[in-house]
Amino acid sequence: MGKPDASSRRTSVGLGLIALLVALFGILIAAAWLVVRTWIAASASPMSTNGYIAMTLGIVLSLVVGCGLMGLVFYSSRYGYDDEAYDPRHHRADRD
Repeated sequence: MGKPDASSRRTSVGLGLIALLVALFGILIAAAWLVVRTWIAASASPMSTNGYIAMTLGIVLSLVVGCGLMGLVFYSSRYGYDDEAYDPRHHRADRD
């Protein structure tokens, strides 16, 4: 068996990319349909002021926690706190 030439490799990559794009586009269409269906179904029942306050607090607190955790990850990586947990003597490649 010979080595595949560049044109057959390009074709298989192109078909894989097309399949991926078709699948992602299908997921996008399904998500958009679900959003529109949910929006129409929820439009009949208005949200109270307490609901808007709870939703706003939930969004803000989620963003604060997410940004805080990402900040800790970057801080830990920059100042070497992650390196202390890694001991190369315990992670040898010849162990199974």
